[in-house]
Amino acid sequence: MSVSRNKAKRRMSWQLERDIRRFDCAIKIRLRDKGFYGIMRNRKNGVIETYDKRLEKKMIEIEVLGDEVLKGKQITKQEALELYQMPLEPLCKKADEIRQHYCGNIFDLCAIINGKSGKCSENCRFCAQSAYSRTDAAEYPLLSKEEILTQAKQNDSQGVLRYSIVTSGKRLSEEEISQMCETIRVIREETGISVCVSFGLLTEEQFRKLKEAGAERAHNNLEASRNFFPNVCTTHTFEDKIATAQAAKEAGLAVCSGGIMGLGETEEDRVDLAMTLRALGVKSVPVNLLNPILGTPFAQNERLSEEDMRRIIAVFRFILPDAFIRLAGGRGLLPDKGRSCFLSGANAAISGDMLTTAGITVETDMQMLKEIGYEVRRGAE
Repeated sequence: MSVSRNKAKRRMSWQLERDIRRFDCAIKIRLRDKGFYGIMRNRKNGVIETYDKRLEKKMIEIEVLGDEVLKGKQITKQEALELYQMPLEPLCKKADEIRQHYCGNIFDLCAIINGKSGKCSENCRFCAQSAYSRTDAAEYPLLSKEEILTQAKQNDSQGVLRYSIVTSGKRLSEEEISQMCETIRVIREETGISVCVSFGLLTEEQFRKLKEAGAERAHNNLEASRNFFPNVCTTHTFEDKIATAQAAKEAGLAVCSGGIMGLGETEEDRVDLAMTLRALGVKSVPVNLLNPILGTPFAQNERLSEEDMRRIIAVFRFILPDAFIRLAGGRGLLPDKGRSCFLSGANAAISGDMLTTAGITVETDMQMLKEIGYEVRRGAE
């Protein structure tokens, strides 16, 4: 028997109020967005009840799995993949609860400087600085000690916690590393900011020199899963990336490593990347949103949505419960500049300009984080 429109609305209203009590008003919005009223008019009552029970079951599954993570469980790859089929709002809410449990309201804020730009020998298909791309990215050699120090002082005065010097190319030369060691010593002497280095595929010995100079962390993004990496770059390998991260750890440096979303990877690739980072013990995980730049091979890639990024962040939090999950490049493309992701499991960010694209000012970020309730200060490595 068909259900009348008015009766359907009354029934749906009761279901919505029930869900509000269990979760929050966002659920009401999501259910309405799914067009439940329209379905009620055209389907038999039993169909709707089955769908609603399915939704309720998924919500319960999120709670159960999240509670297990709160107790110290490491979720499996299959469990992580299943999270991609769960309703977004309760998934993000549980991810944020996991973040609060393991990390509190500490927020890790960093800034970067493009210390050497362009003419990179590597063929990373997302990168405007690759010699294989045809872009208008700036080209210049290693910046002077004075130039790098000036920005370090500015970021330090703004309350930024970490300052990463990033250089183009497969790796710095020995002469360039010596120059950077001197620069790092001066930064450490004249500021209170922590120094991170992103100098390419270095050896353990080279990392030791940088640590002795005062560097605390080495950045080396894996970029993608082992399976998908050959679609991103062929001038070096995923194994090269892993070896670099391990060399940095052996030298006594903390490691910052993550990837780029929107390269054409699958949900499974994203989960595999997070699982690899977990196996490496990485606690600072940059999550970049691809900004398709004209002149790069990935220029025509479809840009991911805010909902896509929230789900990615939430799933990463279930896999990496005690990590600082850092919104990095591409955050400025999001309508809310990452605010909803910071309520979905992310608790770190790069502030200011990126390497070849504009970012979000430190002042804007500080105000947003204060409104959310975060405290910008250093946490455990």
